[in-house]
Amino acid sequence: MLEGFELATAAVGDVVVRYRTGGVGEPVVLLHGHPRTHTTWHRVAPLLATRWTVVCPDLRGYGGSSAPPSDDEHRPYSKRAMAGDVVALMDLLGHERFAVVGHDRGAYVAHRLAADHPDRVTRLAVLDAVPIGAALLRADARFAQLWWHWFWLGQTVRPAEDVILRDPAGWYALQADPALMGAENHADLMAAVADPATVHAMCEDYRAGLGVDRAADDADRASGRRLRCPVLVLWSTLDDMATLYGDPRQVWREWADDVSGAPVTSGHHMAEEAPDELAAALTAFLAR
Repeated sequence: MLEGFELATAAVGDVVVRYRTGGVGEPVVLLHGHPRTHTTWHRVAPLLATRWTVVCPDLRGYGGSSAPPSDDEHRPYSKRAMAGDVVALMDLLGHERFAVVGHDRGAYVAHRLAADHPDRVTRLAVLDAVPIGAALLRADARFAQLWWHWFWLGQTVRPAEDVILRDPAGWYALQADPALMGAENHADLMAAVADPATVHAMCEDYRAGLGVDRAADDADRASGRRLRCPVLVLWSTLDDMATLYGDPRQVWREWADDVSGAPVTSGHHMAEEAPDELAAALTAFLAR
């Protein structure tokens, strides 16, 4: 898996980040979503590495990256904190400017990267996501029915960790088919979710999403701050994005001027299920 990529760890601030890097050319960062690790990109990263230097980190608290203590506002798991980890990692690797691709929760980190560090991010690709602030602004009964996990993982009255940790493999089995994921990618995920610290960190990610992350997006909207880089929006045809938002590009046009994109024939985890189509779309965007 990910042959030719170097596996390493790096201390960035208060966390140690596990990452892989490979390829040659201008740098591009690939950010995974929940509950995946960086190995979700194992079919896409090699396709991009023929033209770009590809960096695939585990987000803080996920996979093999460390999980720092949280606080009452869940700020250590904010997308701003996670974006800061990526900037620090790219500094260590000697990459001043880079493109960023994010899927699911990683898309929110990628968005915050482009918003907070516009001089560092050259291009932004978001997969199966609209901004957290936009999603919660539009949240209705249909959203709550389809994406109920946002609120269950994000609440603290009866913490979700208590339920998940009774059978982590069973809890994530429905969205973790080894035949679709690949055996090594599946094994990496199962090892991660068996760790109570990782499960807690993933819930903290969602708690931050309902609070400080929404506040950051709302502040951007109120101030009129817009993304300065080109934005590519890709969404899975077999997921809920079109049901909730119609054409997600229209949502992103409220946040950026240069927005393009298209649907991808896939379920939610498109990097695993439709790697060739995804890589082709990313290649066209990155090389534009």
